[in-house]
Amino acid sequence: MTDRESKIAVVTGAGSGIGRAVAVELLRAGWAVALAGRRAERLAGTAALAPEGDSLAVRTDVARPDDVAGLFAATVDRFGRVDLLFNNAGTFGPGGIPVEELPYDAWRHVVDTNLNGAFLCAQAAYRQMKGQDPRGGRIINNGSIAAHAPRPQSVAYTATKHALTGLTKSLSLDGRPYGIAVGQIDIGNAATDMTVRMETGALQANGAVAPEPVMDVADVARTVRHMAELPLEANVQFATVLATAMPYVGRG
Repeated sequence: MTDRESKIAVVTGAGSGIGRAVAVELLRAGWAVALAGRRAERLAGTAALAPEGDSLAVRTDVARPDDVAGLFAATVDRFGRVDLLFNNAGTFGPGGIPVEELPYDAWRHVVDTNLNGAFLCAQAAYRQMKGQDPRGGRIINNGSIAAHAPRPQSVAYTATKHALTGLTKSLSLDGRPYGIAVGQIDIGNAATDMTVRMETGALQANGAVAPEPVMDVADVARTVRHMAELPLEANVQFATVLATAMPYVGRG
């Protein structure tokens, strides 16, 4: 970690799923964590899973610039700095809708959350990390297997996750002079509320509906923690963590 007692993390989408698992993993490892999400009761539920940890819940819609500014202001006011941003908040958007029928409002909601929200949080983290003493920090963006290959009828989600890869690369390059390390974790079929349908049946590229294997979300959380706890001189630029037998590599 560092000479200080703990490092400070901001985790978005911390009220459930991958964000909750990562936040709890960090809290149990001695990090102080600002929990960001749209539902206060879910953030409280995350904090309750690691009652020994030092957490701060901040109700945040990452698509709103004022909310993001408030999140980082509250974090710095409470903890004094930011060492890590896990840029995790995201949404699949409506599923099962052909491209030609997807409402623009649905497209815009996914873009605002997955891409614009990630940018706003990264921008706020940059501003803090460049000016703090000691300078620097780490940003880990939650990509997806969809950053590599789409599922059927997932145009908005897939487009934003491909864009997130470009955001990661650009942020990583621009962060070099300031000791800001930026990487991305691409996750496939972690068992969460958002992926429960995978086990009962998911639409495949050939039009069939078939169940898919999933993996324990705790394995994702441990991977994020490993990335986070590297010294800033080292960086995992891209990591892919997926259920071993999911249809991704090869022909399905």
